[in-house]
Amino acid sequence: MKTSDFYYDLPEELIAQEPLAERDKSRLMVLDKVTGEIEHKHFYNIEDMINPGDALILNDTRVLPARLYGVKEDTGGAIEFLLLNKHSLDTWEVILKPGRRAKPGARFVFGEGRLKAEILDVINEGNRLVKFEYEGVFENVLDEFGEMPLPPYITKKLEDKDRYQTVFAKHNGSAAAPTAGLHFTPELLERLKSKGVKIGYVTLHVGLGTFRPVKADEITEHKMHSEFYVLPEETAELINKTKAEGGRIISVGTTATRTLETAGQNGMPLSASSGWTDIFIYPGKSFNVIDALITNFHLPESTLIMLVSALAGRENVLNAYNEAVKEKYRFFSFGDAMFIQ
Repeated sequence: MKTSDFYYDLPEELIAQEPLAERDKSRLMVLDKVTGEIEHKHFYNIEDMINPGDALILNDTRVLPARLYGVKEDTGGAIEFLLLNKHSLDTWEVILKPGRRAKPGARFVFGEGRLKAEILDVINEGNRLVKFEYEGVFENVLDEFGEMPLPPYITKKLEDKDRYQTVFAKHNGSAAAPTAGLHFTPELLERLKSKGVKIGYVTLHVGLGTFRPVKADEITEHKMHSEFYVLPEETAELINKTKAEGGRIISVGTTATRTLETAGQNGMPLSASSGWTDIFIYPGKSFNVIDALITNFHLPESTLIMLVSALAGRENVLNAYNEAVKEKYRFFSFGDAMFIQ
């Protein structure tokens, strides 16, 4: 199967540049994964489509404001840091711009000296291993000086950092938001609970690799990026119980899906697990855990549209995407949602 098989034509003006004023007022396309039938709703209608006894599984990762702007300590030259992976308490893998001349020993200053950094080593693909110096709690310093690492297709400045966080974000570690979860409000989640819907949480720290294009002609030649996940015992037991009682497992987002399908690669029942996953789900791959999926609209030829196509069928998905373009849905991170059931 070729990467080009997952292309669709998207007018640039349909790429959402900012979130809606109210999270749950986004549009919702409902897609029947068997028949391909499409309905047009709004996200707040999701409570009418999830049944008592179903389980909704959310990714509770929290996005770090991981983009820092500062200067080189000796020259005053401008620098941009993008934090990728935490190696130890104060040591991170980062991308630098411009970074070609940043050698080990080079020092940088952020926030008028409240945060400093020294390059320790040059590592993967020219990234740097950096040690930070600061007073207090690192996450608090980041909250003060850092900016959200918005995807490259969003060019408008985000005024409210919280709008790139889910309302249930808990565990720091992501470089990008699990965007399907952005549509939920605390009130909507409470209404679902009151209806008898079970709510469970997993953690997958989303890396920038989620935006990496598939460059291979054949999709099976693509090397998937790796991300850290946690499936707690409580959630594993919730899923096992829901399955045993005939309820559906509804995954919120491709990140929660990748976590659940990684944990369920050997079938059911699930057990608590954690580690690094590079699972790549595309048509022909079976799903052992999830029954339905809430997701946003994804980039053409991306691993994410391939995952969605594995669940609902490539032709059904491309037809739905072309319908979304025709109906002027909003696309990508701050865009509208799709419920595949």
